[in-house]
Amino acid sequence: MDFKVIKEDAGSEARLGRLETAHGTVDTPVFMDVGTLGSVKALEPRDLVELGTQVVLGNTYHLLLRPGPEVIAAAGGLHRFMRWDGPILTDSGGFQVFSLARMRKFTEEGCRFNSHLDGHEFFLGPKESMAMQRTLGSDIAMVFDECLPYPCDRARAEASVARTVRWAERCRGEPRADGQQVFGIVQGGVYGDIRRRCAEELVKIGFDGYAVGGVSVGEPEEEMYRAVEASVPFLPKDRPRYVMGLGVMRQMAECVARGVDMFDCVIPTRIARHGTAITRRGNIAIKAAKYAFDQGPVEEGCECYCCRNFSRSYVRHLLACGEILGLRLLTIHNVLALNRFMADMRAAIAAGTFGEFRRALPPASANQLFETR
Repeated sequence: MDFKVIKEDAGSEARLGRLETAHGTVDTPVFMDVGTLGSVKALEPRDLVELGTQVVLGNTYHLLLRPGPEVIAAAGGLHRFMRWDGPILTDSGGFQVFSLARMRKFTEEGCRFNSHLDGHEFFLGPKESMAMQRTLGSDIAMVFDECLPYPCDRARAEASVARTVRWAERCRGEPRADGQQVFGIVQGGVYGDIRRRCAEELVKIGFDGYAVGGVSVGEPEEEMYRAVEASVPFLPKDRPRYVMGLGVMRQMAECVARGVDMFDCVIPTRIARHGTAITRRGNIAIKAAKYAFDQGPVEEGCECYCCRNFSRSYVRHLLACGEILGLRLLTIHNVLALNRFMADMRAAIAAGTFGEFRRALPPASANQLFETR
């Protein structure tokens, strides 16, 4: 694993980094676009290249259920299956077992659960998750962990984190695909001392990078920042740090200021399907009646294909009629908006103006906090 810190901000913990993977270089801080089932919804791989996407996420749980490991293996791995030549990160499936499975039972070996699709029974644990991610051939594989709900009592958090650390050690010892990196995940709910202990134990095991998990699960924004602050200082500075499930501009900037390098979220594609555009001034509900005659672009000054060619009025019309083109145009805009935001943040760190960049951002409340995972 080759991760280099290129520049550090003088007034915060923000830093520019460069992560080398088997399928290319990633400049950090980075927002990673979510392609849960091997597709970023409504977009083609060539769209992603044009929109500045550096990393695509795939999900072990969903791809295990369909199309299944046999189909992925026959295609030669997820890169070939989805025709994406850039880096791929795969989630372990732990969060989805927690949030989607109809019935689940955790044991020391993993979790037996029923598919949210048809009730079919599956088993997923450290060995199975890493085997599936090896089949997927992702550049970065995440350890299998137990995601805690919010709220969660201390006794449950203690027991869960102890098991997550044991699972992480097992994941670390499993075979991996050629060039595949493995990231550990810090858990601990709202308990700072438990998060610190989890981080320190993961560092002892030794991973290529580290994530802060168990956030964006319904906790207040300040609790999320406290979880990051209780985790990141105890992770190595020469390894990338990743906050999972976060995609609100202000929140990402605040986490970058706390030393975070990587983010992912379904927000840009999900809210596009509901008629909402991401802008630097806050989210805009393009489906609103007030835009029926608006001949301006979705966002003034945006250079995406949608904003260069179509009006708010037209996009609203498409969305109101259920035309697929409407959600595709809005998805193009939203994905570019977040990728452009991260590029601008990297430029601000490089220029030594990150403090001004951060202060100029609207509060997170300007971006309606839709479900993020």
